[in-house]
Amino acid sequence: MSAPGEIAVDLLVVGAGPTGLYAAYYAGFRGMSVAVVDSLPEAGGQVTAMYPEKMIYDVAGFPAVRGRDLVKGLVEQASQWNPTYLLGRRAHKLHSSDDGDDGLRVVLEDGASVSARAVLVTAGIGEFTPRPLPSGQGWLGRGLVHFVPALDAHAGQDVVVVGGGDSAFDWALALRPIASSVTLVHRRARFRAAESIVRQAYAEGVRVMTDAEVVALRGDANDLLAEVDVAVGGDRVTLPAQTVVAALGFTADLGPIESWGLGVERRAIRVDTTMATAREGVYAAGDVATYPGKVKLIATGFGEAATAVNNIAVALNPGAKLFPGHSSDV
Repeated sequence: MSAPGEIAVDLLVVGAGPTGLYAAYYAGFRGMSVAVVDSLPEAGGQVTAMYPEKMIYDVAGFPAVRGRDLVKGLVEQASQWNPTYLLGRRAHKLHSSDDGDDGLRVVLEDGASVSARAVLVTAGIGEFTPRPLPSGQGWLGRGLVHFVPALDAHAGQDVVVVGGGDSAFDWALALRPIASSVTLVHRRARFRAAESIVRQAYAEGVRVMTDAEVVALRGDANDLLAEVDVAVGGDRVTLPAQTVVAALGFTADLGPIESWGLGVERRAIRVDTTMATAREGVYAAGDVATYPGKVKLIATGFGEAATAVNNIAVALNPGAKLFPGHSSDV
């Protein structure tokens, strides 16, 4: 039995990215009650936080799908089973249940807890922290951002993107049609981004400054960002800027999940062919799961979610069939 105020479900999914959302759908399809917990305030995981406007080309059935639209569809797909979302809340500790029914209890960082018969970890790369812009201290939320959740918020602005990877060029290209100007600043002459996307940026009129560094941000009378200074060689150039996108990469770790006894190696959880981890009743799927030959793709995560949930269904009810039948027959 669950304690007063404790949420009790058949399956707790830890991570609300694409794999976790699909798992929530599939668990509902298999007749399980589901809760989904994620430290981010919105569903979608890395897709929502980092590239909601980016086009994704390798999801089956979609020649191309925008990140935010993929997440919206996954949320709608899962919604028919009414999963409980615990967003903006971090899973902290994992305990075996005290009532002897072989269940599990996950304590959240705010002290609340979820009682579950099984747990599926779909935490992706884990909790990620953007690398800071050294000259941007104190400007976060006043013109400095790390991600661009809504392109329209920057319509008509002068935008400076800092970085040389794919994300930096993605943001620059996405903003170019609606911003007044877009300048990409990179401290080296060579880029980590794919050559094709670099060529596209030049072709579409993105101003690119190499061997350059943003060294100062300055505000207007309302203390909002107005311009930046860029050091280029021995010169110093001032650019108008209402937004600076610091696309400098991020650091990631699994946080408390690493202490759950799941068999973690190199920030990933070892699983068997059923997606089971080293701990009874706990499974993993998506980028957080590892096994020989693993390929980290959203498409792979969807298949792993279905594999995990179907095996969980049998583990919770030995009389159930592993193959659930075709959804078109329901």
